[in-house]
Amino acid sequence: SIYLSIYLSIYLSIYLSIYLSIYLSIYLSIYLSIYLSFYLSIYLRRWLVHLSIYLSIYLSIYLSIYLSIYLSIYLSIYLSIYLSIYLSTYLPTYLPTYLPTYLPIYLPTFYLSIYLSIYLSIYLSIYLSIYLSIYLSIYL
Repeated sequence: SIYLSIYLSIYLSIYLSIYLSIYLSIYLSIYLSIYLSFYLSIYLRRWLVHLSIYLSIYLSIYLSIYLSIYLSIYLSIYLSIYLSIYLSTYLPTYLPTYLPTYLPIYLPTFYLSIYLSIYLSIYLSIYLSIYLSIYLSIYL
């Protein structure tokens, strides 16, 4: 009876340890892999969706603001300089032939060129900043 109890205890302990270790390892590995894959896919999908939405909104706003401000300042400075030089150079030659009666004689062409350059540069910079902000917010 003692031998039988020792034998059964050893046999059952070995059998149960092998069975439980194999069964539990397979069961837990399958269960945990399925559970973790579902959980992580749902969690990461939600997180990645939030991350992608956040990044798209952040990048579109940041790029549109940055590009619109940068381009508006750059274009206003560049266009005002370029247009003032261009208009002050070419306006005295072409203005008397095209608009002799509409402009007063005492209006200097240099002031007119500066006025037109500033007006056009501001208009183009505002137009381009609005256009770029709308374009970038739609396509980014």
